Amino acid sequence: MTPELKQRIDDLVSQNKIVVFMKGSKLMPQCGFSNNVVQMLNSLGVPFETVDVLADYEIRQGIKEYSNWPTIPQVYINGEFVGGSDILIELYQKGELQEKVEVALAS
Repeated sequence: MTPELKQRIDDLVSQNKIVVFMKGSKLMPQCGFSNNVVQMLNSLGVPFETVDVLADYEIRQGIKEYSNWPTIPQVYINGEFVGGSDILIELYQKGELQEKVEVALAS
């Protein structure tokens, strides 16, 4: 990964309380897993940003290396990598996603 790409991803992660690297956008998810994440965050009624990895090949490849996680979507809350669709579903069902989001938005 180039230093420039790392800096771009660092900026996206640090400048947004909640950011989802996904296929498509929150208005038009392009895969079921990305859609699951968008629906969960929408149900919590919280603001979040999305980065369409389909529109940017460098980000699509770089985010996997950045997080050391092979799949998309990837969710970052308060600068911390939380996980993908399966992990978010688990956190959501336990009520832990709500807690993480509330803490992030309060800080």
